[in-house]
Amino acid sequence: MILVAGLFLLALGLFSGAFLVLVPLGVVNGTASLTLWVLFPAFTIAGYFMAAVRTERAALPVLSRVAGSMLVVLALIAAAALVLQAGAVIEPRGDTFSLWYVLVIGLVLGSAGLASHRAPA
Repeated sequence: MILVAGLFLLALGLFSGAFLVLVPLGVVNGTASLTLWVLFPAFTIAGYFMAAVRTERAALPVLSRVAGSMLVVLALIAAAALVLQAGAVIEPRGDTFSLWYVLVIGLVLGSAGLASHRAPA
């Protein structure tokens, strides 16, 4: 049950991050409230740790790589959106602070997930 709850929280955290990226792009109608800003890293970290506690030792690197990859993809989408907005290719809908937030959090947590569980040299 803890594994399922952890994966669900991880998915909610990633969804919160995706929503923070999609709102300034105008893809999703709505607003990115403070709740999403808090839940993106909180649910992502808590969900990962809950899932990691119940994951078998052999599957833990896979969980880390998948979660890290998804976070890096979110960060890269935010980076591309910032570049396109800076070049006036697309018009931002509101401010772009949430894109910067997802970029930083996604790169830090995603890189940590991808760099962990490396095989010894």
